[in-house]
Amino acid sequence: MDGNNPWQALRAHTAARIALGCRGVSVPTSAQLAFQLAHARARDAVHLALDGEALARALAAQGQDCVQLHSAAATRAEYLQRPDLGRRLDDVSCARLAAAATGIDLALVAADGLSALAVQRHAAPFLAALRERLVLEAWTLSPVHIVAQGRVAIGDEVGQLLQAKAVLVLIGERPGLSSPDSLGLYLTWAPTVGLRDERRNCISNVRPEGLAYAQAAYRLHYLLSQAFSRQLSGVELKDETVAEGAALAGARNFLLE
Repeated sequence: MDGNNPWQALRAHTAARIALGCRGVSVPTSAQLAFQLAHARARDAVHLALDGEALARALAAQGQDCVQLHSAAATRAEYLQRPDLGRRLDDVSCARLAAAATGIDLALVAADGLSALAVQRHAAPFLAALRERLVLEAWTLSPVHIVAQGRVAIGDEVGQLLQAKAVLVLIGERPGLSSPDSLGLYLTWAPTVGLRDERRNCISNVRPEGLAYAQAAYRLHYLLSQAFSRQLSGVELKDETVAEGAALAGARNFLLE
């Protein structure tokens, strides 16, 4: 690999596969092996089961109550083959929530999505950062509903059954070759079964190597405040915190230097 290659300096700023070098018409063996390892980690993340009890213990250590639920997809294989089943709760979970309807401000949901690893690693520390922003405000929050085999839209049913004004879904995003554990945050005002994705706001790639917990909590707090003030979410609600969030974290854009 050419040590004078100007692309080398840029590798310090990104996990993207740039400046890999070449051996003849192919990439070096080390780069090929690294690619295969990343691909294997991404595949493993998709099939990994969520340890809901371990997540509940981590949240309980922070003083957070939890409720264990399950989608209508009985197994991981069924979940991957039938996305529709991952968007609805099973009958037992529905009955449990219907009996607990309270009319709260914000329902909290943590679902495995396509990367249980992301939820396992990042849900508890992110919620701790979020609570630091909400603690001085009069929000009524539900326990964290940990949903096995759940997709984003399952939050609509949880929110509807709890009669919540809004729902926040923490979910594992589709793994990439440099990020098998990215956590996504989806906020929906007036959750109701059948809503389309245009009604949601999304904050993605929440993890220490991506969007830091404090920055994600900062952006979500802004969106929450605006959603409750304007009583809407989705394409009509814009995240105007990007510049402020970068300043908060002291972020630098090396392309502008």
